Amino acid sequence: MSDRVRVCRHCDEVITDPGDAVVVAHELGNSGPGWDVYAHRDHADQVDLIGDDLLRIMLRIWAAKMRPEPQTEV
Repeated sequence: MSDRVRVCRHCDEVITDPGDAVVVAHELGNSGPGWDVYAHRDHADQVDLIGDDLLRIMLRIWAAKMRPEPQTEV
């Protein structure tokens, strides 16, 4: 059985040293258990775990929820 190829999420390079691979996240699969996301030990804190588009959408939702309700005069 061959070893798995692990790719760094930050730099997209193959992690050749198994001791240098750090699990930074686990992505769920639609069918099955999903997979672990790896990074080099030096890159583990630099990994973006949320996409730019998703972040922009979520910021708009959060901002809309924090906006105060308009006051109506009685």
